Amino acid sequence: MLDKPGPSVKGRSYFNQKIIKGFRVAYIVFSNVSGIKKFRATKNCTPWVISKKDGLVKAGIHKWIEDYENSFTDVAALQAEIDQYMQNYDKKVTKEEEKAKENEGVPDEEGWITVTRKGRRPGLARTEAINLRLTKKEAKKRAQKELLNFYAWQHHNKKKEHLAELRKKFEEDKQKIALMRTQRRFRPY
Repeated sequence: MLDKPGPSVKGRSYFNQKIIKGFRVAYIVFSNVSGIKKFRATKNCTPWVISKKDGLVKAGIHKWIEDYENSFTDVAALQAEIDQYMQNYDKKVTKEEEKAKENEGVPDEEGWITVTRKGRRPGLARTEAINLRLTKKEAKKRAQKELLNFYAWQHHNKKKEHLAELRKKFEEDKQKIALMRTQRRFRPY
């Protein structure tokens, strides 16, 4: 029995819908008496019973033990099922690629040619990650284009700051050398 009514689909052994197990009761309510008469007239109405011909349905601790033992997956069978699925998927993809190659450059009924992302210069898929990367790239380009020293006085001020920084570093280095000389650690040769 399944969760929802419909045709039974041959499920895979590992990747399938959860089948409801256990005991169930169904109540049928007929809208009129003629429905009951039609139901009783059916000949191949086999009742579902709890006990089977070969024995009782497992319940209680025996059912739990069986469920526990069945909860372990067979790695080899699982790998075989995955391999089969991947082979089918690869076949499907190659068929789609072949179909796309056949239809490439061929106009349809109205004369339009379908453009694909394959080719010498394929287009980008518009995903969120790619859009984010493109916006970051554009922002970086925009930041590089900004003119930092647009006016002459800005350029002069930057030069003065740079020279002041160099002088400061030179004075610090002088003090370090003088300290090393006093400690007799300074040996330039």
